[in-house]
Amino acid sequence: MHGNGPNGGAFRDPAFMENREAPIHRWVPWIAGYSKYFVEDAITNYTSGPSIVLDPFAGVGTTLVEADLAGHDAIGFEINPYAAFAARTKLQAYRIDQDSLLRTADRFINFMQRGARRGDGPLTQPPAAFRTRTPFYSPKVERKVLLALDFIVDCPPLIADIYRLAFAATMVQYSNYSYEPSLGRKVTVGRPEVDDCDVAETIRSKVLQIADDAAWYRSARRKREHQRGQILNRSFFDGYSEIEAGSVDLLITSPPYLNNYHYNRNTRPHLYWLGFCSSPREMKHLEELNFGTYWQNARDQEHVDLDPCIEDATIRETLSTLRKKNPDKGLYGGNGWANYAARYFNDCVRFAQGAASCLRSGATALVVIGNSILQGVPIPTDRFLAKIAESHGFDIVAIHVPRNTRIGNSILDSSVRAGKANGNALYESVVELRRS
Repeated sequence: MHGNGPNGGAFRDPAFMENREAPIHRWVPWIAGYSKYFVEDAITNYTSGPSIVLDPFAGVGTTLVEADLAGHDAIGFEINPYAAFAARTKLQAYRIDQDSLLRTADRFINFMQRGARRGDGPLTQPPAAFRTRTPFYSPKVERKVLLALDFIVDCPPLIADIYRLAFAATMVQYSNYSYEPSLGRKVTVGRPEVDDCDVAETIRSKVLQIADDAAWYRSARRKREHQRGQILNRSFFDGYSEIEAGSVDLLITSPPYLNNYHYNRNTRPHLYWLGFCSSPREMKHLEELNFGTYWQNARDQEHVDLDPCIEDATIRETLSTLRKKNPDKGLYGGNGWANYAARYFNDCVRFAQGAASCLRSGATALVVIGNSILQGVPIPTDRFLAKIAESHGFDIVAIHVPRNTRIGNSILDSSVRAGKANGNALYESVVELRRS
């Protein structure tokens, strides 16, 4: 089931890191997702004329921005309110007036300098429920951050969103934390804590980048009277029924991988400091909405059954093998990991059902997904997803493997996963499906 895309062209490496220098996409760093070039190729090869493009797990909006640029209607779902905010702000880029934004950048610097000279206490307060083992910001940095947030409060709505996004994009940079790739203290990886930093200039530089990119976006975007890109801050599973059945021409997405990466937890600083979250209870709710669940939430359950509609023998045998691994390790043994995997593939069923409802007959779905290795048991997530989709109204066109290896030592070597890779490697696939 391996192959190339239409016209004989293979998919380019979908790694998100290529977005770091791409206009609009470089506005915010993101640990997950895929590159604009992958989406660009997909839209070029799988659409003809104005189309409706859907991303059920939109992240910070790579699919939506590229679809909007190309003149298509874009619809995205995203449970993380910070990521949804980032995507929504990007889609507003064509409305940004570059000159006005440049003038606010000068006012921002003056405001920060006056605040520093006066020594007045900022009006904004740190988020009360946000807790970290080490202070997230030093006292000097925190005061500057709060002053910056004071400035943002009095900005017009779109300008305020741009400054909030510029702060969000840089906030970890001048904190005592970093992504390695999960959020952790800098000192644990041998990096010094940040005693002081020019927060104002760091945010201003990001705003200037946004201003330049907005001007480019306005000229590059295919001219239409109205913006047609939209991002819905809700679960695709709950919201897809509101999309007209059979109306979507192309689905491009990348659901969370079977790697136990805490996507929401790793954006805790952004969620709390931007006011999207104010309590651990709200964070817990985001975890409950996540695709599948986290291993920590499934490990102590006695037995999570696969959805009865998953009839594929290989999927069931693989999870049965996993469940029997390392019973002496209790919660850390195979049963907990089999529960975790079962929850994941049950949500693959929900995804396939929703995608089948939205896509027109003959439409394509491209799903970027990585395999996994749990307790030493290889889990070919791409093939399993394809088989599940096949039983819900899709034809399996091909499984492309543009990346034969990917970084993921944590899932191979961690003692929590208690199993050696045994020569297996992590890779990344594009599952190409066609709606029957």
